[in-house]
Amino acid sequence: MAAVRSFFETIDQRRTVREFAHTPVPLELIEWVIRAAGTAPSGANKQPWRFVVVGDAETKRKMREAAEVEEREFYTRRASPEWLADLAPLGTDTNKEFLEKAPWVIVVFKLMQTDEGKQVYYVNESVGIAVGMLLAAAQIAGLATLTHTPSPMGFLSEVLGRPAHERAFVVIPIGYAAEGCRVPDIHRKPLSEVMVKIGDAPEAG
Repeated sequence: MAAVRSFFETIDQRRTVREFAHTPVPLELIEWVIRAAGTAPSGANKQPWRFVVVGDAETKRKMREAAEVEEREFYTRRASPEWLADLAPLGTDTNKEFLEKAPWVIVVFKLMQTDEGKQVYYVNESVGIAVGMLLAAAQIAGLATLTHTPSPMGFLSEVLGRPAHERAFVVIPIGYAAEGCRVPDIHRKPLSEVMVKIGDAPEAG
């Protein structure tokens, strides 16, 4: 009970960060975060994920330029007025500077088949769980993250030179939060709104 309460108190402090410090982050720390993500369950244990870790400035610049092209389309043409209204309190816009400012950017790809050409199962569910575990591990490590999903994301395969059976799932800038950075003033739903209990579990025998 104490362990899970401690975990909750740590993970409850997680916030989406768009302003990153210039403080270097050792690659080894990122590797441990990804190792944790790789322990996620997956359909038939196929582990249909690949974590592409980007650190060089030129590649991050190319990613930002391509992402901002898609984001301008989204904000001016694709998004409905209701969607834009829901985003307004979060302060998002077409500027994706964080793709260059964060010391590392992890691009998570989902594998539509194994590297050997074999079938995979429940890909979105499996990769989604792995991403959640990655975010939790990053928080425990004292790192800040952002989940970025430009749409469409096909440009990432080209920029990063990934094979056809890998498809971009989410982009995660990761590093230390900049001093004085601003984060959305959000509130999580209470347990009473997200949990439904049906019956009682049997007593331990």
